[in-house]
Amino acid sequence: MASLNKVILIGRLGKDPEVTTFDNGNRKITATLATSERYRDREQNWVEQTDWHNIVVFGNLANDIADGRRNYSKGDLMYVEGKLRNRQYTDQQGIVRYISEVIADKMMQMAPARPVQQSSYGQPYTPAPEPTPGYMPQSNPTAPDEGNDLPF
Repeated sequence: MASLNKVILIGRLGKDPEVTTFDNGNRKITATLATSERYRDREQNWVEQTDWHNIVVFGNLANDIADGRRNYSKGDLMYVEGKLRNRQYTDQQGIVRYISEVIADKMMQMAPARPVQQSSYGQPYTPAPEPTPGYMPQSNPTAPDEGNDLPF
């Protein structure tokens, strides 16, 4: 039986990524990513639910981030792709803790979305672009005329 472990998230970084360098020179980057969902409850009030995800990066991507070739900071809108890993550890008080992490193999900073006006119907409204001055739409010269005998 085949299986797939794939996670794709788009959200905002909750803090600047933290770099850990090991004795052998390998690096690990950790960050938190917030994803939000907005919906109306039964009383038609808007409710926003935010989930926090632990992101871990190893390998070449971690080196690129640590060396500054990729610059990420708190609040950046990010696309993260990777796999989900669940693990357990024992904290300093001896309590066994469980954690879920996204092991990222692809992180890409996205451009911030431009503000969108809200219409009176509750749907986003984006105004149509202004036409170019002096522009007149031309008919398509390759379109068939209505009087032609076509084979279909």
